[in-house]
Amino acid sequence: MSMTSSNEDVVALAQRLLACPSVTPATGEVFAALEAMLVPRGFTVDRFMVGEAPDGPVENLLAWRTTGAGPHFAFAGHLDVVPPGAGWTSDPFAPEIRGDLLYGRGAVDMKGSIAAFVAALDALPEDLPGTISLIITGDEEGPAVYGTLALMDRMKARDLRPDLCLVGEPTSSARLGDVVKIGRRGSVNMWIRAAGAQGHVAYPHLADNPIPKLVRILTAIEAEVLDAGTDWFQPSNIEITDLEVGNVAHNVIPGAATARISIRFNDQHTGASLIERIKAIAATEGGTVEARISGESFLTAPGAFSDLVSGAIRDVTGVETELSTTGGTSDARFLSRICPVVEFGLNNATMHKLDEAVAVQDLRDLTRIYALVVERALG
Repeated sequence: MSMTSSNEDVVALAQRLLACPSVTPATGEVFAALEAMLVPRGFTVDRFMVGEAPDGPVENLLAWRTTGAGPHFAFAGHLDVVPPGAGWTSDPFAPEIRGDLLYGRGAVDMKGSIAAFVAALDALPEDLPGTISLIITGDEEGPAVYGTLALMDRMKARDLRPDLCLVGEPTSSARLGDVVKIGRRGSVNMWIRAAGAQGHVAYPHLADNPIPKLVRILTAIEAEVLDAGTDWFQPSNIEITDLEVGNVAHNVIPGAATARISIRFNDQHTGASLIERIKAIAATEGGTVEARISGESFLTAPGAFSDLVSGAIRDVTGVETELSTTGGTSDARFLSRICPVVEFGLNNATMHKLDEAVAVQDLRDLTRIYALVVERALG
């Protein structure tokens, strides 16, 4: 028996969200649409704006419903989407069903998953004890400074602490349910600067060319082997992502040269330890380093939670799930600080692409899987 008489089909719910333009950072209309879905389903909804330029303001939504004493199960996600770009077959914010697919920006990443979770609420027993919450940000695709981190602060202030959290990122690869993420590598970006002294190329003894210094720094960094991977993580990797001198004159030795590197790292490292490692290399040539840690690595060890999710997938689709830590970062890197987290959602083949689309049947199957997960987690 449902908590509400409004058993709206998951496809209709997804269309309502997809029809709201919400390029990151998302605000306003798309949050109003989600709030309108949750309030009739018995949720208290807290929408709030936080942050200042350049990384804010950001709108977030925290919603919760308690039906007696029991565990707290949270669903986390984001309503913001990447810019659609030119070349779509149809309007990216006018959802359209063609054949077996629903098209629209955010169909898989990740408005479709949010719609599936809302629809799953209607399939839960009315007397299911415990708390269900939704942790939804408008800034996951952007800087993510005032998104899920701000939601975690809000939860703490309201004494809401989940026992388990499912992040609805599109983890599936070939078919729905074939991949569940139980961890992610961390990410840190660093800007390396080699200083010199500007001068005329004909008088090198009166100048100090920083480019050879930077080249030697980068050569040493390229030679670094961070690790060989672990049972659950691939090896950490360092990539040089930018080089800049900005010298427009052919006869001038520049005064400085800079480079940017990006490191994706497993749980054998921390962002801080890697920054110190690169600083030590840069210092051999007098270089300096500035860094920004996007997130630390995390792992939810295989066990009861991943078994619960894999079992629900198997019961609905018959698919045997692979547990994985591959791919980029997600907001699970933050939520893993407060409770066990796994990520599971739709097929990711078209995320961030032109004509992003989700299979209608996948939306319906995902709804059934989410309902089983919540019922078993709370029951």
